[in-house]
Amino acid sequence: MTPAQPNGAARPRRAGRSVSAWVFFLVLTGLFVGADLVSKDVAFARVANNPVTLEKDDVLEFLQTQPQALNALIPPHDAVVVTPNLLEFKLVLNPGAVFGTGPGKRWFFVGFTIVALVIATVLFAVSTDPRQRVTHAGIALIVSGGIGNLYDRILFACVRDFIHPLPGVTWPGTTKEVWPYVSNVADAFLLIGIAIIMIKLWRHERSEAKAAETDSDQG
Repeated sequence: MTPAQPNGAARPRRAGRSVSAWVFFLVLTGLFVGADLVSKDVAFARVANNPVTLEKDDVLEFLQTQPQALNALIPPHDAVVVTPNLLEFKLVLNPGAVFGTGPGKRWFFVGFTIVALVIATVLFAVSTDPRQRVTHAGIALIVSGGIGNLYDRILFACVRDFIHPLPGVTWPGTTKEVWPYVSNVADAFLLIGIAIIMIKLWRHERSEAKAAETDSDQG
């Protein structure tokens, strides 16, 4: 039985106290992390002419001596075009965060990611109820995206990227690409998860505003 609050309203259960919510959240997170890591392994095994094997010591040496030449660790190769002007696969090593921001700050991003993962998990446990499956999926996407790239930073000292959307598509009247960034599945999970959470928060705020307006009209 759900305990009652002093005003008689039922106190909502927390997802952290629900075994089924934890199972749903952890299974999704595991599946998403697996999808990211497998996709990176497959891309670095097949996109170039030969499988690309990374050694953390080699990456660290490049980052210390010639960080701008980090991608020399990847042999020259043609991008694998999936759909012209829509999607291609090209191997890139990213020493920074999403979209290559903050190169060379590996341990900062490792620490930041760990803190963010803890905060996201706590939010799942204490700020959602067991029935909010879409929200749980969004948090699982964020957590799995963070774990996938954290794994790369710890194991390889950089992040393996290979997804290039909109290759060759430029802004009208310029030669600047609309989307020059190469990313990975973990980055996509992060962006999708954030979008889900933002939409859910927006809808929640709208429903609360409507409820307050209704109460005001009735009063």
